[in-house]
Amino acid sequence: MTIIIVVGAQWGDEGKGRVVDLLSEEVEVVARYNGGDNAGHTVTLNDQTFKLHLIPSGIIHPHTLAMLGNGVVINPLALLSEMQTLRSAGLVINEQRLRLSYAAHLITPAHRALDAAQEAARGNCSIGTTGRGIGPAYTDRAARQGLRLGDILKNDFEQRLQQHLQAANHTLQALYGAAHLDIHQAMADYLPAALALRPYIGDVGQELHNLLRSGKRLLIEGAQGCLLDLDLGSYPYVTSSCTTAAGALAGLGLGLQPAERVIGVTKAFQTRVGAGPFPTEVFGAEAERLRGSGANPWDEFGTTTGRARRVGWLDGVLLRYAVRINGLTELILTKLDILSGLETVRIATSYVENLTARHETLPLGPSNLSNVAPIYEEVPGWSEPLGALRHWQDLPQAAQHFIRRIETIAGCPVRQVSVGPERSQIIDVPNANEA
Repeated sequence: MTIIIVVGAQWGDEGKGRVVDLLSEEVEVVARYNGGDNAGHTVTLNDQTFKLHLIPSGIIHPHTLAMLGNGVVINPLALLSEMQTLRSAGLVINEQRLRLSYAAHLITPAHRALDAAQEAARGNCSIGTTGRGIGPAYTDRAARQGLRLGDILKNDFEQRLQQHLQAANHTLQALYGAAHLDIHQAMADYLPAALALRPYIGDVGQELHNLLRSGKRLLIEGAQGCLLDLDLGSYPYVTSSCTTAAGALAGLGLGLQPAERVIGVTKAFQTRVGAGPFPTEVFGAEAERLRGSGANPWDEFGTTTGRARRVGWLDGVLLRYAVRINGLTELILTKLDILSGLETVRIATSYVENLTARHETLPLGPSNLSNVAPIYEEVPGWSEPLGALRHWQDLPQAAQHFIRRIETIAGCPVRQVSVGPERSQIIDVPNANEA
């Protein structure tokens, strides 16, 4: 029985999609356990760029079976659009290749409207949601009043959906003073999309259990990053689901069992979309250097929102935290090539709080970062471009040293580094005592 879990070790956007795509060559099943279409994974294959928001990135491999678990929230309109995009690129997407958990919750037009109204009501205290209805859908789930995919299979689904939209209209008007939904139009748009998913709905947990018992290998793909976890992230500037590796099995309806590998994906620097604390953030020309101009898909602009990402130096304190809360067995480092041409590269190794107390770890988790400043270690940079390199020994000595420092600071081995967006632009990293 083989289970591999891949999670983001930062605030998301670490490059998990291309890592999952790479690892999917050696598994038969790929699964997603949390989040909704607020997530965005970009995979570049030759001259094609796939931007996926719900379907696991591994589906690009024709031999894989893709699963969306009970921990996911699904907007049928978004999912059907993504399925059609993949079909247009020549991929086979049918009920034999894509399975949806009956226990996954639905995102409706009401949730999107409530998301916008809630953000507007927060004013200057907005948390920077994507506006995709994720939070309200998870709120309904926790309040035990949500609609699930299994409800689509019931004869009274249309009535349930209409009642749900009517209740949301009351909330929109009474609580937020917001414009109400056109229920007739919402039903006309949404109902056919929801019904079209019927053939794909099943007991994903049971199906995965059977596949694992038959010897199939499972790759579990997390959405967002662990610093956006509802409990362990930079609360309240977080997402509404569990984004850590510990939630992977629960989000797929699987019982407790060991994972062969728990892989954390991290950039060689730090990025974030939306509001919230960011100790190593940089601005101006320094930020533009790390972010890029947006001229290509490798630049730092959100896959889902298109927003320019906030950027900064790699935060070793938060990376140590990610290793601990996920039980990471290894790291994969992405975007090493972006740092080429810098005279020096910075890594935050500790924090100073209120200009007095120094911390190597987080005293009260990442929600308590407003009064901390990073203490940096500077390491020599390198001038050589890395995109054409494929072997560890070909990397500049300064780049090798940077990777080894990350291993030491994080307390976790780096197994691979990416030097570009293509599948082939990956370098295996030997164990430190074998290099």
